[in-house]
Amino acid sequence: MPDLINQLSDKAIELLVRLINTPSFSREEGGTATLIQEFLAAHGVAANRRNNNVWAVSQHFDASKPTILLNSHHDTVKAGAGWNYSPFGAVRQGDKLIGLGSNDAGAAAVSLLAAFLYFQNKPNAFNLICAITAEEEISGSNGIRSVLPEFGKIDLGIVGEPTGMNLAIAEKGLIVLDCTAHGKTGHAAREEGENALYKALDDIRWLRNCQFPRVSPLLGPVKMTVTQITAGTQHNVVPDRCQFVIDVRPNELYQNQEIIDFLRDNMQATLVPRSTHLNSSRISENHPVVRKGLAMGKTIYGSPTLSDQSIMPFETLKMGPGESARSHTPDEFVLVSEIRAGIRDYIELLTDVDAQSIAKLK
Repeated sequence: MPDLINQLSDKAIELLVRLINTPSFSREEGGTATLIQEFLAAHGVAANRRNNNVWAVSQHFDASKPTILLNSHHDTVKAGAGWNYSPFGAVRQGDKLIGLGSNDAGAAAVSLLAAFLYFQNKPNAFNLICAITAEEEISGSNGIRSVLPEFGKIDLGIVGEPTGMNLAIAEKGLIVLDCTAHGKTGHAAREEGENALYKALDDIRWLRNCQFPRVSPLLGPVKMTVTQITAGTQHNVVPDRCQFVIDVRPNELYQNQEIIDFLRDNMQATLVPRSTHLNSSRISENHPVVRKGLAMGKTIYGSPTLSDQSIMPFETLKMGPGESARSHTPDEFVLVSEIRAGIRDYIELLTDVDAQSIAKLK
């Protein structure tokens, strides 16, 4: 039905322009949430909303069928320096649509909404839930985490992020650790005290050389980086505390708690994780939707960047129009042709999928 797809693509692009025109920084997405609600209502779809999360459910939901979640986010980071255009201008230059959130992840959000509408009145072997959610850029508690329990059992999630419409079948997780090395104060001129900074440096040296044995063919090794350090009150006092921060990017072969336990067993400093729920993820290359994507000519890869799939306790695939390298950059843009192609690809990916085999994988 090329005419329907073209019409939905036109409407999706119009919606994206309005979303770009409406500031939607994390925790401040009320205006764009309303636009998404109104867009669904204009197409005869009842939308649910909690805080700034908006979702819709298949018209003929059948609990005996597997359920696929289509998810992307409508919050953005704040615009940094170096923009030549208004971040909210939605400027068109030929095929380019320039604006904050155009690529990350407005293009994916409107493309998933169009795909949801395409299947809304068709007999499908699966249920669809389309959720365009908030606070993804800050992994906020009022984002998708707050509404996932409303969705019931999900058999597969398709997470819309800029991947060039290729298939990110693995994604690194994230642990941020606040570490404190403890010592004892003393006068720097005498041999006294216990220098917490030296203890921290011993730990940092160990961290720099530490290698976890399980290396992913998709994501490589677990990556650990010390990113901040602070100690001392004045030049002549041996510091009794040194605080440092570790950014850990686990591959899909480790759970976050496993890594935390290992570090605690091997470091002198006390470790306090800011959170433990942002786990790495992986979906099998043999999953029927992945096989369908490969048959469409898509490639598979492992993604180093974090998304909301890190908190989804079911199989997920990350896929969307745009390119990750454009995200969070001045003059962020997406190509209109990428949106049109993305909508067609989402529809083709879900057409005639053996949905029962999805359910049997669980």
